[in-house]
Amino acid sequence: MRRRRANRMIVAGPLAVAFVMVLFPAVSAGAAEKDIVDTAVAAGQFKTLVAAVKAAGLVDVLKADGPFTVFAPTDAAFEKLPKGTLESLLKPENKAKLTAILKYHVVSGRVMAAEVLKTESLRTVLGAYVAVKRDKGGVLVDGAKVVKTDIAAANGVIHVIDTVLVPKDIVDTAVAAGGFTSLVTAVKAAGLVETLKGDGPFTVFAPTDEAFKKLPEGTVDRLLRPENRKQLQAVLTYHVVPGKLLLGEQRPATVQGSTVHVVSAGTVLVNNAQVVKPDIIVANGVIHAIDTVLIPPVPKPRRGRAARDLIELAIDRGVPLFNSGNVRACRDIYEVTARSLLALPVDALSDGARARLRSGLRELARTHDVRAQAWVLRRALDSVYLSLGSSAR
Repeated sequence: MRRRRANRMIVAGPLAVAFVMVLFPAVSAGAAEKDIVDTAVAAGQFKTLVAAVKAAGLVDVLKADGPFTVFAPTDAAFEKLPKGTLESLLKPENKAKLTAILKYHVVSGRVMAAEVLKTESLRTVLGAYVAVKRDKGGVLVDGAKVVKTDIAAANGVIHVIDTVLVPKDIVDTAVAAGGFTSLVTAVKAAGLVETLKGDGPFTVFAPTDEAFKKLPEGTVDRLLRPENRKQLQAVLTYHVVPGKLLLGEQRPATVQGSTVHVVSAGTVLVNNAQVVKPDIIVANGVIHAIDTVLIPPVPKPRRGRAARDLIELAIDRGVPLFNSGNVRACRDIYEVTARSLLALPVDALSDGARARLRSGLRELARTHDVRAQAWVLRRALDSVYLSLGSSAR
């Protein structure tokens, strides 16, 4: 079989002078019988990559039919990682993180160098995208320089890169995008950076900078104050849903606890906010950019909260009066409180609590000693208070 002449990529215009991508000669049929893993082993400069693929349990995947396109970091690329990073990634407990990083180097299909040049991004099998840029130095994939291309394998193609690609998490992606400056500032002020850089996965409905500008004047400044940190956290976590959420009609629960209403009918709405850029896939989830900041609903008082407040107020005022000898005033406060509790909405107290209050008031009518009356009502109030438990807190 005759060997074909070496392929050369011809780039029109100024790019032809600025950039020359080295292409390998077309391989013989025999050489191309090796799959991606065997090709990498034979090349000799991907020992660390092969070791990582084995540690992640991805050998069989990359020996499957594919086809796959692999942006393969050299051994020298792995040496550029911070000291201890590789050793940490190869530990069994970090297998998931290592797998995510390796999948970030793989694209489904056979994407040759000529096709890479025509695109601005490629979707990896991790689901996240790598950015493709061209400059005077050549072609960069997420900042890594492509140093050799089109190494043919039976089940795909390998492009060699000089830097290990690290998938961006939600926070890093928002920072790099540039349109979420206000959101990133708020996340930092709320102390949620480490949370949103965690394993997840999370779905974030991310308000753009323009969305924050639509808030009433002074709202953002007020939320960013340290004393309002809990309120800011509530607002931000109302934009976060656990898991990777596909857009469609649904009411998912947010991390804040309340639900959001997602409607898909031509345009996608989350409550009253329009999704302006969906499905920004990142290492630990997905971002859907929205044009309006979501405001969580004001929580309704929990069952029994009003009853607890009334009882606590009565006791705080009644005890000093009783101890100072003004027993009648104390008794009067307890009686008014008992009758006020019975006037609360039906769901504020259980039937048993209402029965104890009515029993106390009946006993009050049968007892003529003021001190005894005060104690009868106090015991009834204490019993009701204990029955409310933590559900009212």
